[in-house]
Amino acid sequence: MLFNRRNFISIAKLAGTSKQLLRQFWYGAPAQMNVHLKGRDLLTLQNYTADEMKYLLWIASDLKQRIKHKGEYLPLMQGKSLAMIFEKRSTRTRLSAETGFALLGGHPSFLTTQDIHLGTNESLTDTARVLSSMTNAILARVYNHNDLDLMAKEATIPIINGLSDLYHPLQILADYLTLQEHYGGLKGLTIAWIGDGNNVLQSFMSSAAKLGMHLRIATPRGFEPDLRITKITEQNSKEYGTKLLLTTDPLEAADSANVLVTDTWISMGQEEEKKERLKAFQGYQITMQTAKSAASNWTFLHCLPRKPEEVDDEVFYSPRSLVFQEAENRKWTIMAVMVSLLTDYSPQLQKPTF
Repeated sequence: MLFNRRNFISIAKLAGTSKQLLRQFWYGAPAQMNVHLKGRDLLTLQNYTADEMKYLLWIASDLKQRIKHKGEYLPLMQGKSLAMIFEKRSTRTRLSAETGFALLGGHPSFLTTQDIHLGTNESLTDTARVLSSMTNAILARVYNHNDLDLMAKEATIPIINGLSDLYHPLQILADYLTLQEHYGGLKGLTIAWIGDGNNVLQSFMSSAAKLGMHLRIATPRGFEPDLRITKITEQNSKEYGTKLLLTTDPLEAADSANVLVTDTWISMGQEEEKKERLKAFQGYQITMQTAKSAASNWTFLHCLPRKPEEVDDEVFYSPRSLVFQEAENRKWTIMAVMVSLLTDYSPQLQKPTF
């Protein structure tokens, strides 16, 4: 009898071998990484190693494959609850966290400053301690990053940064998953940031070099990223052997880049600066003219919401634009973060190439 996969599985099933063991025997067990994230906070990717970030992306790919494509139900959060503190409005962060946690069998509780006494009638310290006794994790979207640091100090459960003035790590994980899916790997990619020196850029700066990616950054004068983060980025680039460019010229940043990225020029809380900012960012709109300087396989990312002055329709709605795949991946990466910080789950999918 010809010994092939079909015959092997038929014989093994008769012997009572489980499907998981069958897959591992025939295809090989998924390669494991010596990474343990359970109980950790996620405040910034600066505190995560390359292997830890890869592990989060691996779990995100695994969950997406098993839940979305195979239709499996994985109640990994059953019996667990998530406190979601939002000082700022949100579409993707709220939906990805709320629906993702529920999809995993858990109970998310959405809390705004109108729902709880955060920092007014009740201190952050007291809030963190109370929520620690009632929930399993806190996801907080705040103005001041120092508030997250304080909550992490006082809480006995994981704190997840849903956005702060300094960092937006959940967004960057979604971006990396999107690029990994599109290019088949991350190492060697050149990312061109054209826009404001904000929290999204600073999350790229805190993590890209560790994964072997080069950064080319164009910001107007007066809108550069935080100097402390820039110094860390320079150190990371030297340590990991990647290239870093900081300029005020968008076309110089776009030169030979694989990925063109921008974000809103006017974030929440900056509305009074709108006139000044629109003037300062003249010439920073990403267009097909910008893309002429990029690599032949260029793609475009924007974390949304988007305004036409940041990127024109021709680029934003083009086949090169990955923004809606990027938006969906917010869900799978935030689910991966919650699963990693709250359980001992190991991915079943073979480890992707990074």
